[in-house]
Amino acid sequence: MVTDGDRVAAEGGGTPAPAPGGAAPARATFRDVLAVREFRALWGAHLLSVLGDQLALVALAVLVFERTGSPLLTAAAYAVSYLPWAVAGPLLSGLADRVPRRSLMVAADLVRAVLLLLMALPGVPLQVLLLLLLLAELCAPPFAAARAAALPDVLPGDRYVVGSAVTTVTTQVAQAAGFALGGLLVAVLGARGALALDAVTFLASAALVRLLVGEHRPPRAASLRADAAGTAAWLRAEARGLVASSREGLALLAHRRDLLTLAGLGWLCAFYVVPEGLAAPWADALGGGEREVGLLLAAAPAGSVVGALVLSRLVDPPRRLALMGPLAVLGCAALALSLLRPGLVGSLALLAVSGAAAAYQLPANAAFVAAVPPESRGQAFGLVQSGINVVQGAAILLAGAVAQAVDVLVVVGTAGLLGCVAALLLWRAWLGAPAPARVLADG
Repeated sequence: MVTDGDRVAAEGGGTPAPAPGGAAPARATFRDVLAVREFRALWGAHLLSVLGDQLALVALAVLVFERTGSPLLTAAAYAVSYLPWAVAGPLLSGLADRVPRRSLMVAADLVRAVLLLLMALPGVPLQVLLLLLLLAELCAPPFAAARAAALPDVLPGDRYVVGSAVTTVTTQVAQAAGFALGGLLVAVLGARGALALDAVTFLASAALVRLLVGEHRPPRAASLRADAAGTAAWLRAEARGLVASSREGLALLAHRRDLLTLAGLGWLCAFYVVPEGLAAPWADALGGGEREVGLLLAAAPAGSVVGALVLSRLVDPPRRLALMGPLAVLGCAALALSLLRPGLVGSLALLAVSGAAAAYQLPANAAFVAAVPPESRGQAFGLVQSGINVVQGAAILLAGAVAQAVDVLVVVGTAGLLGCVAALLLWRAWLGAPAPARVLADG
């Protein structure tokens, strides 16, 4: 299931190309970006999946908590959508640099649609539902990496920055709308109806990509052979190549302090994702039900809409980079205030502020794009996306386990405090990052 907003993946803004004569490059507009047909197709396909997925996430959270009453099991069900990245992410995301990116995205969507339809069948036990969800998530890393690797070709220069903002803002709108309406729609459609609707969104996404997006063959794309023996040999060679490519990507991050710091800023989301996994028990602690679960899940994406719009349209690129550290700290500090035990309105306000501050991911992604060699783009994005989802899943599981014995608001507040410490350390590391990456990121 896609929760990326794209779980703010490493698909952020790029760097504008230099203008002739050394003049500042013309600033791209939303109109420029939306005029590109391929971008509209990728954007629409992504939004369809996001809308459907929010319904499914609310359905699973409510279903598990109602059946078990356990914060840990509820968090575990939510974390299932993150953890497959630990296995599939570093390896399968390399496919984006080896096979046509359109074909990869379409295949991933179709497989997920079939698995979601199986989940929607009546009488499927909870354990089987979670297993099918796990299998569906194995398709997410190659899709996200292929989409991220294709976007800079679809939107060159400053259009990529604006296109990233468009995607981020509208994704957060779709997430907020899906979460806010999710409780009501689950009550009408039922949990399995919501899962079936999610499958339909994947089918629609596959159709859009197949009909309106170019092939986008990467430079080192391989060709499948027609005979079975040749295909088997190719698959074995690809497996060896993907393992080697994954090692190269890990080595790239490990030996580049600037890239590792930027990746760390992305992985900081582990601290402010905790409320998502605990939304159902949090709503229960506030005396609420399905409606309150949806509102708590919607608050941070709604804040992200405002934050992304302000940062992308009202703040110049150099200032965006300067604000990365302070915003990263603010995103976690807002959650720390939950230790004051606010009511529903106060909780929603804190989550909205945290979501708005998370807009720092836009300039962080822009700097990452600028610093990564083009031939390693898909693998590097895939590795960062994998890290984002692994730390989010692990954080949700840990928070759920602690919430078995500790008040939910105390768990969220403590996660915020720990996040503040991590954000301060990353801010300091970025200020000391190597000059070349800083210059490229400033565009």
